[in-house]
This record gives sequence, structure tokens and C-alpha cells, in this order.
Amino acid sequence: MKTTVEIPDPIFRRAKQYCTRHGIPFRQLIEVGLRRAMDSQQAQPRFRLKPYGFRGKGQRIQDWSTIRELIYEGRGGVPVNNQ
Repeated sequence: MKTTVEIPDPIFRRAKQYCTRHGIPFRQLIEVGLRRAMDSQQAQPRFRLKPYGFRGKGQRIQDWSTIRELIYEGRGGVPVNNQ
């Protein structure tokens, strides 16, 4: 199949230089590049976040200083407030 593709000049020049250095036709570089791009997309499974629920009544403490005290309780005191 023949087709027309627009390639930015700087990329085209680099591709032609690459082909010259490696002794391959431009057509082969395009074909290999397209195959690699498509294969890499198929090889990567889509990330799916697993649903996770929590039991209980949720967070009831709204005061951050109280939350910090509870987090650091028994661990050497309350950290310095960096605000």
C-alpha cells in the first residue's frame, strides 16, 4: 500500500541520516517503527485501580492538630507545624 505522510523536516533529516548510517531503506525504518509503536501499545495492559471500600463511620475528627497528635502519639511527640 502506498500512502503520503507528512513528517516534520528535522525528523525527516534525522531519519534519512539514520538510514544512511545503518544501510537500510527509509521504507524499512518506517515499517519497523510502526510495528514497534503498535506492539508496545498492545504489550502494556491498561492500569485498573481496584475498588476498595472501608467499613465504619469514616473520618469524624476535623481538626488537623488533633489528627497529628493521634498520628504521632507514642512516637516522640507532635511534629513542628510547618505552616
